[in-house]
Amino acid sequence: MDEVLTPDILLRAYAMGIFPMSDGRDDPEIHWVDPRRRGVLSLDGFHLSRSLAKRIRSGRFRVTTDTAFQAVVEACAAREETWISHRIQRLYLQLHRLGFAHSVEVWCGEELVGGVYGVALGGAFFGESMFSTVTDASKVALAYAVHRLREGGFRLFDTQFVTSHLASLGGAEISRADYHRLLAEALETTADFYPESYSPSAGAVASSSAAAGRMQFSTQTS
Repeated sequence: MDEVLTPDILLRAYAMGIFPMSDGRDDPEIHWVDPRRRGVLSLDGFHLSRSLAKRIRSGRFRVTTDTAFQAVVEACAAREETWISHRIQRLYLQLHRLGFAHSVEVWCGEELVGGVYGVALGGAFFGESMFSTVTDASKVALAYAVHRLREGGFRLFDTQFVTSHLASLGGAEISRADYHRLLAEALETTADFYPESYSPSAGAVASSSAAAGRMQFSTQTS
């Protein structure tokens, strides 16, 4: 399968609930993963602290969408240990050109200081990776991404795994069975990463995220 891996096959893998990983930048192999416990970020339970909402409103950061996709992926991969091989990066660039992969970029002046990217399919968004070179830049990127996905009618934000960083924002683990159920429902939903007339302000993102953060995470199971 690896020898003939195409964007279409990659999209079909996502629709089946599996995602690709490699063991390093130069690893030619691709491993397919379907975790027993899956990380998700509730679009109605995203949490921002008051201090972070204030930082968003401050105007320090400028946020864009799909203007520096390749740079975001490269920044996410620029770590001592990474699962984003050159081969996987090329596949995401192809998905981006086809309109399935997207990035949210955070700028301080003309410097790219944070971002997140992922794959959109139906009403599901598969968050792949994020990076930050200044405090809170990746959290700002996630806040804007969640706001956009919510406004666009998405039902599922798949984070694959849950880190302490994501947990602080409302991320949680659910069972594989629950994930596949949510995925099936999301794939039957029509959503748009570019909602009509959508033009979010910093104040709207901060206020919306703060309100959503007070809601209970509805998909977590005991």
